[in-house]
Amino acid sequence: MKTFGHWLSSPWRRAALAALAGALPVPAYPAPGLWWWAYAALIPWLLLARSAPTGKRALYDGWAGGFGFMLSMHVWLVPSLHVFTLVLAALLGALWAPWGWLVRRLLGGVPSRGRAAAALLVLPSGWLAVELVRSWQGLGGPWGVLGASQWQVEPALRLASVGGVWLLSFLVVAVNVAVALLVAVPAHRVPAVAGLVATAAAASAAWVWSPRPDADGQARVAVVQAGVVDGPDRRFDREEQLTRRLVGQDVDLIVWGESSVGHDLEARPDLARRLAALSRATGADILVNVDARRSDRPGIYKSSMLIGPQGPTGDRYDKMRLVPFGEYIPARSLLGWATSVGKAAGEDRRRGTEQVVMNAGPGLRVGPMVCFETAFPDMSRHLVEDGTDVLVAESSTSTFQNSWAPAQHASLGALRAAETGRPFVHATLTGVSAVYDASGERIGPSLGTEASTTAVYRVPLADGVTPYVRFGDWPVHAALLVLVGLGLVEGARAIRPRRNAPAPLGPPARTVRESPARPGR
Repeated sequence: MKTFGHWLSSPWRRAALAALAGALPVPAYPAPGLWWWAYAALIPWLLLARSAPTGKRALYDGWAGGFGFMLSMHVWLVPSLHVFTLVLAALLGALWAPWGWLVRRLLGGVPSRGRAAAALLVLPSGWLAVELVRSWQGLGGPWGVLGASQWQVEPALRLASVGGVWLLSFLVVAVNVAVALLVAVPAHRVPAVAGLVATAAAASAAWVWSPRPDADGQARVAVVQAGVVDGPDRRFDREEQLTRRLVGQDVDLIVWGESSVGHDLEARPDLARRLAALSRATGADILVNVDARRSDRPGIYKSSMLIGPQGPTGDRYDKMRLVPFGEYIPARSLLGWATSVGKAAGEDRRRGTEQVVMNAGPGLRVGPMVCFETAFPDMSRHLVEDGTDVLVAESSTSTFQNSWAPAQHASLGALRAAETGRPFVHATLTGVSAVYDASGERIGPSLGTEASTTAVYRVPLADGVTPYVRFGDWPVHAALLVLVGLGLVEGARAIRPRRNAPAPLGPPARTVRESPARPGR
């Protein structure tokens, strides 16, 4: 009878199992939202990489697991990118190959107590390094960061105010490593339990000592969600109709979704006049998003524009971080073929150059972001540093309407709010729209993908500075220092045997194959 170990001896079967193990964390994210599952979802992947017969095989286990994680996290891209989704998952999955090697190096065989303790620090640090690299916008950005699965857990949101989503990722991985140690090496209960206790202590400390946002008044913010409407003109008509429902409701700001205006307002002054009339009728400025070719410069931009009673106020933010393949194609000369197999961007959008804080009425400073940018913790942090009172995201996931993407996208607002101590308004074209207070707790009902309506939210304003805004991405920096320290230790161990090798005591002895030189030669 063949054993499971013999079955795993096939490289292809092992790679398939690693890919399945890598996909296991995905149910922890919305829409399933099984947040608790994140604390055990990495264990099969850890145990598989730990059992790799060689370091090279552990690299492949890490790569295959990363492929499974990336593919399952972005499976909703398949209708748009088709086979290219597999290519992207394979390229990004390679980032986890060194992490697989680290798992085997620290947990393989029967690890010493020192190696087991080191694993509780090094493996979460290695995971954070992977998340940092793939968070570069050119590689797709930080969609699916592991800590983002904890968006609805109040203690986790308090931790996010201290170290951002990065601290959550570190602690989630640490718990997985500790439990994997308990399963695979029961003799090492002490370091494993110590890791679990340290995680609980960190969460408790954040709960008790992390500063809470100070209340500082409130604003009435209205979200206009048009729903699925074909064509920019019909969409504008629907948004105008919905906005007129807000007359007499004493709102301070009205927010439309991403691509809510499909024409440049300078080229279409009639649309600008209609928006100004809406602002006068409702008594509030309107934040719209223009997705169009600009008349004052070449190229297509996605721009958040504030409209007042007299028309555009001059406050404009051009989207800086574009969606790879959706809004531009990286290295188009090399990867441009993606347009022939899916719905990749036929023309690259143009980028903005700086973030903008807008004055939307008396005493209300708004920091706009557009869609994909809400995945980047640094963007909301910089807006708060610049004096933002309310973070506002204009978004659209209409291409992925029947997938998990809209719910997952909306959940990011809770993390950005908790990290910065500022309320967050996530207004979408077709759902899911949601609003969060400064601690990351949702305010009022969310607007699902089936809704075409308006909603008014009483948004409590807040003051003060969170540790994350003050100190930035310190968990990532600490993780990199841990990995540098590991590299120095490993390098010292590699050098030490050569330095300590004893010198030869005399000339080498002859072997039987050696014979003395014959006379006369």
